[in-house]
Amino acid sequence: MTLSSLQKNALEYILRTNGFHVECETKPSWVAADATFAPGRCFLAYDLENQDRIIAATSLQHVAQALIGEGHQPIAEVKLPNEAVQAFGAENQEQAHKLVRRLFQLSKSLPTAPLDTYRQKIRALPTTTEAERTVIQRIGQDIFREALLDFWAGRCAVTGLDQPELLRASHMKPWAACASDEERLDPFNGLLLAVHWDAAFDCGLVSFDDDGSVLFSSALTSAGHTLLDTDINRSKSGFSVRPEHRPYLHHHRGHIWQK
Repeated sequence: MTLSSLQKNALEYILRTNGFHVECETKPSWVAADATFAPGRCFLAYDLENQDRIIAATSLQHVAQALIGEGHQPIAEVKLPNEAVQAFGAENQEQAHKLVRRLFQLSKSLPTAPLDTYRQKIRALPTTTEAERTVIQRIGQDIFREALLDFWAGRCAVTGLDQPELLRASHMKPWAACASDEERLDPFNGLLLAVHWDAAFDCGLVSFDDDGSVLFSSALTSAGHTLLDTDINRSKSGFSVRPEHRPYLHHHRGHIWQK
């Protein structure tokens, strides 16, 4: 299938408005672009059997796996461009915008993009004094927060709250306890939580099981339990756990959670 100018412009617009600005050569039936501020390439094409349906493919295996973990169904029968590893379908342009934006968010936050950004920003900074080291830590924490905002699509992992000012980047294994910057900046070491959930998680009044279900501490007062329980009843219980989360969750349950 050869794309018409109108079709090509429509697909390129989806890429440009969702983080993929650097156009790349690819098969005639596809358009492709690299992310501007993240690794990875996104490919778009129309379904041959349904011209309203758009197919989006990524060049990053870990991004594809993350999408599958979130419930997106991969398309197996599509012949992909050489660098693409997995494709997903969108039933219309609105869904295609959301899918490509999610591809960009995951490309930007996984797996080592936050660490790469951190190393680039602190490369020339001094680390002699405690004040200088505090500045560097703050830079890392800001980058970590941005990565979690992308990974969790700007919503609290437990409640679904989407007000950025009321969300905190919570480490499962605390910054000071991490053995390396790789652990400190690993998005799988974090949860994006509403402020009261962050406070409860930080001091061990709540934790999470390996399936993401909430674990309450015996030290939690009845009023606190009721408040948090109400949040769960309004939204959902727990969050979707990836295998990469589990070592950090084990640390939190073993060292921070007040059983």
